[in-house]
Amino acid sequence: MFVLSWAAIFLAVPATWTIERRAIAVTLLVIGYGAALADGMLNAVALVAIAVLLVLAYAVLPPRPPSVRRAAHAVFIVLGVALILHGVPGFHNPRVIQAERFTPDALPFTMYLNLDKPLVAFWLLLIFRWVRGPQNATMSLIAGVGGWLLTAVVCLGTALALRVVVWEPKWPAHAGLFLLNNLLLVSVVEEAFFRGYLQGGITRLLDGHRFGKTIAVVVAAALFGLMHLPGGGWLLVVFAAVAGLGYGLAYRFGGLAASVLAHFALNATHFLLFTYPMLQPGAHAV
Repeated sequence: MFVLSWAAIFLAVPATWTIERRAIAVTLLVIGYGAALADGMLNAVALVAIAVLLVLAYAVLPPRPPSVRRAAHAVFIVLGVALILHGVPGFHNPRVIQAERFTPDALPFTMYLNLDKPLVAFWLLLIFRWVRGPQNATMSLIAGVGGWLLTAVVCLGTALALRVVVWEPKWPAHAGLFLLNNLLLVSVVEEAFFRGYLQGGITRLLDGHRFGKTIAVVVAAALFGLMHLPGGGWLLVVFAAVAGLGYGLAYRFGGLAASVLAHFALNATHFLLFTYPMLQPGAHAV
């Protein structure tokens, strides 16, 4: 059941991205989350959260009255943040990397395969086409690579200067799983919510405002940074917010595909070429 669950959930991400294949995506999600339920990774509280998402999917679209749609959006934002931060009980996310040090001088790293967090992206991608933003393949590639290079130079360059990380190329035993999870269940999820939904939504709300697009980029980046406070303190908040600005610019010019590319490429660069997640206090690379 475990393998079936995660195979279906991983495959559901690209299927969900293409809205024309909605039936395939929904089938994969039913299989994946059904297998997770049978395997004990979900309980009744998690099913309530999923049921609320289904109700919100009905309430958030026309022909429901504007007041109902606004209320549904508000509830989704609260629930979405709670799911991203693992604040909704009932999801027993399996731990697949247990306090591993990828290099001797690095802090230990633990990774879970999350069932709660991806629900946010599945909900958004199945319902709203506009979260994808511009969808020109050439511009997406250019903006994505540009966002990656910008964030890599600023964030990793600063981290190197502060000796938060050092140059440490590697390919750990769990690298394949880390990268697959980071692409599909981290980068896609976070970009769908912070760039596609929040930045895209604010841009739509401020349509015609002189600085509307800039405000949207900054607000989404600031909220993205604050999301990292529980896991790493204010230094990580600053790094994440700065990275969020780069992802936001990628999204503005190349859409969701560009921001996902920039986000994943930065994470992969950090993981494969530098200390991950960071140096132990007082550590010196050998």
